[in-house]
Amino acid sequence: MSFVFGAATAAYQIEGAWDEDGKGRSIWDAFVRVPGAIVGGDTGDEACDHYHRWRQDVALMAELGLDAYRFSISWPRVLPDGIGRVNEAGVAFYDRLVDALLESGIRPFLTLYHWDLPQVLQERGGWDAAGVDDAFAQYAALLADRLGDRVRDWITLNEPEVAAFAGHYHGVHAPGARDFALALRAADTMLRAHAKAVDALPSSMNVGIALNLSPCEGDERASRLADGYLNRWFLDAVCGRGYPADMVEWYGDAAPGPLPPMPQLGFLGVNYYYRRVVRDGPPPLGWRQVTPPGAELTEMGWEVYPKGLSDTLLRVARDYAPASLYVTESGIALPPGLDDERRVAYLESHLAVVEAARAAGAPVDGYFVWSLLDNFEWGFGRSKRFGLVEVDFATQARTSRRSGHRYAELIRAAREQEGRELPRRTGSR
Repeated sequence: MSFVFGAATAAYQIEGAWDEDGKGRSIWDAFVRVPGAIVGGDTGDEACDHYHRWRQDVALMAELGLDAYRFSISWPRVLPDGIGRVNEAGVAFYDRLVDALLESGIRPFLTLYHWDLPQVLQERGGWDAAGVDDAFAQYAALLADRLGDRVRDWITLNEPEVAAFAGHYHGVHAPGARDFALALRAADTMLRAHAKAVDALPSSMNVGIALNLSPCEGDERASRLADGYLNRWFLDAVCGRGYPADMVEWYGDAAPGPLPPMPQLGFLGVNYYYRRVVRDGPPPLGWRQVTPPGAELTEMGWEVYPKGLSDTLLRVARDYAPASLYVTESGIALPPGLDDERRVAYLESHLAVVEAARAAGAPVDGYFVWSLLDNFEWGFGRSKRFGLVEVDFATQARTSRRSGHRYAELIRAAREQEGRELPRRTGSR
């Protein structure tokens, strides 16, 4: 199979239409209405208006020459109550999107959960409630029934570490809780939901999970704990090893019980942005992150460190032997503007280390840029821009940046080197 070049988005960050056509509320629809929760008081109510402009966005993807597009389903758009009643208008939206992608020669990678839990389930306890894992499995089965005849590649969860801890311990993501033990329980429930969703999807599908991973460097004790918290806790779990014993001991009474057997995955998705340089810190984490002197930083304050991506891919390949790896997110936030040479340099350097990791034996089958479009960047609102395509939020006009044009050149060069045919294109901007 040829290497896949793609771009990624998430439903709440781009769709808008937050209360249209029968959609239910998500935890983010509630969280953005908490005073002070979001920079500038922004919301995802309109976001990039992708719900109405999806044809234009698919045409943009075709112009870039994307092989694949990773998008997420809004759970409350298709199941307003989280379970039971199906919103046919919501399903029809994704049905049309998938058909348009395939008509343009673009392979859909569908993410079931990118952080927008139905608010009605949150009101029953959210990821700490009994039965939410079964509800997630039913949601997966519904989408498999409706879209599985055309979508082969599925991702159960995006970054359960962020969803659990940013949302339930640090309080900066929905639902805004600040309880470490609750965050551990939420992460545990998400992993159980992941397992049930994999079992609910047909065995013919290529199913994975997207984990945010980073090399952890610094003080010996701190780096071991940070690696256990961020990497091993989730990698060990989804690869069927259970939770790492040293971390269970560290978490003590807050640690969840043993996990059930985990189903085999078709691939592991790696979301990589920066390495973690850490020093000893107080419980419950036992570490704190520091910025290396002289580091090049993005608008998010994250270090640009391409080597960390190759280190991560090689480590996962060596220690966990996945059948396949995809870089399911990799990108940089920069100031507005079309001439984004730093993003061009970021793309080139990160693709180069991916190629080096492949040459060293890591089974990397694709790379997805975060993100296709400037979007609603969670707690930062519209203030951080990751897009290959600039979005003027006042008019919703889309304009490809220099990085978008460069990515298209890199894709074309790779196709020519492999002797691949260009995919069929339809539509125009």
